[in-house]
Amino acid sequence: MIQQIDYYAIAPPLILALTAGLVLLLDAFLPRRPYARPVLDAVTLAGVFGSLGFVVSQALRDGPPIQTFCVPEGLAGPARAGLGALTPAGGGIVAGRPLGAVAGPSCSFAVDGFTLIFAGLALVAGAVVVLLSMTELSSKDIPVGEWYFLLLCVLVGAVTLPAARDLIMLVVALELVSLPVFALTALRRYDGRGSEAAVKLFLVSVVSTAVMLFGVSLLYGMTGTVYLDRLAQALREAPRALDGPGMDPVSTDGGAMETIARIGDQWSSVPEYTSLQLVYDLPPVIPVAVVLVIAGFAFKVAAVPFHAWAADVYQGAPLPVAALLSVISKAAGFAGLILVLVAALHSQIATWAPIIAIVAALTMTAGNLLALRQRNAVRLLAWSSVAQSGYILAPLGVETPEAVGASITYLVFYAAMNLGAFTVVMLVSRRRERGELDDYRGLVFRNPAAGLALAFFLICLAGLPPGLAGLFAKIVVFREIVDGGGAWLAIVMAVNTVIGLYYYVAWAARIFTPVRAAADGTAAADGTAAREADPAAAGESGTGAVPGVGGARGGWLPVGAAIVLTGVVALAFSVAPQLVLDLVPAFFTASR
Repeated sequence: MIQQIDYYAIAPPLILALTAGLVLLLDAFLPRRPYARPVLDAVTLAGVFGSLGFVVSQALRDGPPIQTFCVPEGLAGPARAGLGALTPAGGGIVAGRPLGAVAGPSCSFAVDGFTLIFAGLALVAGAVVVLLSMTELSSKDIPVGEWYFLLLCVLVGAVTLPAARDLIMLVVALELVSLPVFALTALRRYDGRGSEAAVKLFLVSVVSTAVMLFGVSLLYGMTGTVYLDRLAQALREAPRALDGPGMDPVSTDGGAMETIARIGDQWSSVPEYTSLQLVYDLPPVIPVAVVLVIAGFAFKVAAVPFHAWAADVYQGAPLPVAALLSVISKAAGFAGLILVLVAALHSQIATWAPIIAIVAALTMTAGNLLALRQRNAVRLLAWSSVAQSGYILAPLGVETPEAVGASITYLVFYAAMNLGAFTVVMLVSRRRERGELDDYRGLVFRNPAAGLALAFFLICLAGLPPGLAGLFAKIVVFREIVDGGGAWLAIVMAVNTVIGLYYYVAWAARIFTPVRAAADGTAAADGTAAREADPAAAGESGTGAVPGVGGARGGWLPVGAAIVLTGVVALAFSVAPQLVLDLVPAFFTASR
């Protein structure tokens, strides 16, 4: 069998992969001159925008979804034992086709509305992370070529994962998102905290992968297929066909008992052991597989009870990597979770919806309560990110068709707001490496643009005007939860929203609080007043040199561009939220 490859469909991840290889070669052969790093910066950014251009082109085209790496339609299904292969004796026809077979070919890679939303989100966030990386690499002892190679590998996985339509490609893409992050976290030399964060992230990711693979293997063992559509059909039709209404025992010529199943206007004989196997063996195994898969993805998105790693890893990793974990890695985790739950396990919604609802409630509560105690900006954003994961999970805990659209909508809004907060934290951290919340006191007086931008991002995350992006995101989620009958979950989310207001507003208030000096005019104990009095001495001018960096103005330009880019997007979402509210449901509906 020879499969036809549609290179237009796989162009976005292919461009990123080729760019990653090119960056590694350039880093190896370019002379060690001052222009080498800017060349690698430009090539990486060009690759990301080139891939984004193909995603936009695919979004603008008319026609059905693009599919590639497909199994021909004539191959009905697996020949091994399993739920998908348990066909009744005599043919086993369901809806005019063999049990376990699907109408049309099954494909491993599909470009539809769901794919384009997550790919576009990952690439735009990737461009921001590249800009932050330019600033990080300009002043740190980090190998540039390896950094960009690993970053582009993460983006390859993040773009491929939402297009995956079989379990093998989904797991491989998810690991491609996860594995390079370990190295990125520890790539900063002689940094003990970064090495510790990398080890913690590695251990957590290994455990989550093992748990998820166990669940995936159970699903494959029960259905005999890795394709999501065939898996969904096997789970949906087999119990109805083999143990549903119209099952009558009859005696055969040899005296053995068989079961005659009436499916539509047709009758088929089913061996008695097959019916017994479905009744007694499958119900316990499938829910176990569902729980294991959910647990594996819960590690990836830092959901309770698999959330304890988040704050230490975010704080120990370089800030661009923390931003990557909070948006790109989290979006990839949610893309995989939604694909498995909705595309493959929708018939098991009675099993997984209550689990997701409980996990969402615990996640948002734990994240907000832990964020209340933080005095470090990155750790606060880490626990805030955990709470936001709870809000994104919440719509999946109700049984409504529009719930997935609400989760994706909230994720898009969250990505813009959270990335924006990380860009300003990156700017301030280069001037004040402690990263404490008190370092932001009076920021609006030292750097009005950065102070106003950070305050706007925080207000958006809190869901208060004028940050209407966060407000509309929460309204969309509330509406779907209430319409789906999850009143208790809506109450929990309302309480947590109020809790979140405290630490977001408290941080924003520090930005507008003038720095107080001691009565004798000397600096305050933490040195804040001295830096306010002489911003140039501490690198506070916004355009001056950073001590020990060499005074390169270019190091500030990328992070400034990142602030502007995220600020414009967040402001556009606040002024015209229908850009997301209309686009996401339409794309998702078209892809189903």
